[in-house]
This record gives sequence, structure tokens and C-alpha cells, in this order.
Amino acid sequence: MSEARVHVKAQPSASKNEIVSFEQGVLKVRVAAPPVRGRANAELVSFLAKSLGLSRTQVSIVSGAMSRDKLIAIAGNTQKDVEGRLKALCG
Repeated sequence: MSEARVHVKAQPSASKNEIVSFEQGVLKVRVAAPPVRGRANAELVSFLAKSLGLSRTQVSIVSGAMSRDKLIAIAGNTQKDVEGRLKALCG
């Protein structure tokens, strides 16, 4: 099974969940949940899965769980497909 990986710069405790940009291979995302007890990470995974039309189990944090800079794995999709969808979400 194929797997795409995306570098994410997350901003927790934002006013709403939103994808800000996807430039130079880095996805900038704001999440409303605070960075307490993994709530922002869970919200990020759920939001990305919903935005990409995937199940939550297809999206996981590979590294950076305690950082704003994260590496996200997206199962069952090619790198090109995921990058195309992210660019489309950014306009």
C-alpha cells in the first residue's frame, strides 16, 4: 500500500480549524484545540482526514507530536495525489 508524507507546521489554539497554505512542501494548518494532552494533535489528524476525504485511521503523526513541526503519514495515497489535493484546498 502506498503512503504519502507531508511536513506540517501546526498552530494550536487558533480561532478555527483551517488550512493556511501549502508552499515548498510544507502545509501550514491552524487548529482550534489547545496543545494540552494531545488534543491539538487529535484535532489536526481529524481535520486533515476530513479535508482530504479520508478516514481518520489513514492519517497519522510520524514525528513531531510534541512540536509545531510535524511529519504526517497519509496511507493509501500517492505523494502526488495528496499534494495535488492540498494545493486545491489552498485555492
